[in-house]
Amino acid sequence: MQHDTPFKAPVSVALTGASGAQYGLRLIEVLVEAGHEVWVMISKAAHMVISTETDVELPAKPERLVDALTARFEARPGQIRCFGREDWMAPVASGSGAPSHMVICPCSTGTLSAVATGASNNLIERAADVAIKERRRLVMVPRETPLSPIHLEHMLTLSRLGVVILPAAPGFYHRPDSIEALIDFIVARILNQLGIEHTLVPRWGEHSDQP
Repeated sequence: MQHDTPFKAPVSVALTGASGAQYGLRLIEVLVEAGHEVWVMISKAAHMVISTETDVELPAKPERLVDALTARFEARPGQIRCFGREDWMAPVASGSGAPSHMVICPCSTGTLSAVATGASNNLIERAADVAIKERRRLVMVPRETPLSPIHLEHMLTLSRLGVVILPAAPGFYHRPDSIEALIDFIVARILNQLGIEHTLVPRWGEHSDQP
């Protein structure tokens, strides 16, 4: 019966070449568990980061990537869709087909720059451009330090356009005891911005062991 249940609204998730591939992979996993359809884009640099930072091996070709992610996250058939770098016929490339929410996680400063200037040189940049022009929710998760004036100016430009700039800077007030807990902190913040319910990390004041 569960397989007859329609997927919840699709969410686009793009991984680019910044450190923090674990955040993006975990986000996909949680969205799948929540029953959302997930449209995935992974840049060439992101594939390199994933292989460097994790033990996950993901094929580059979209059709094989779908199978790999579906198996890894135990997704239902058709729940995950993957698009290539220049797949201009993908629905995310047009305002008439793109979903309401997009997340770039992690977001490289190169991608940040391209989106801020409307470059649209590849599908990830075009999908972000579509989200901005259609006034849809776009969350960008940069992971860079220190930040130069160039980075900060691009973030300010995007923020003024309605983009959510959500740095991968986990807090510690929930007393994390693992790397996974730190990852979930950021993923929880992303889900909050998308209005998606979760139980990853309690909201401030929800639960406390303090008297």
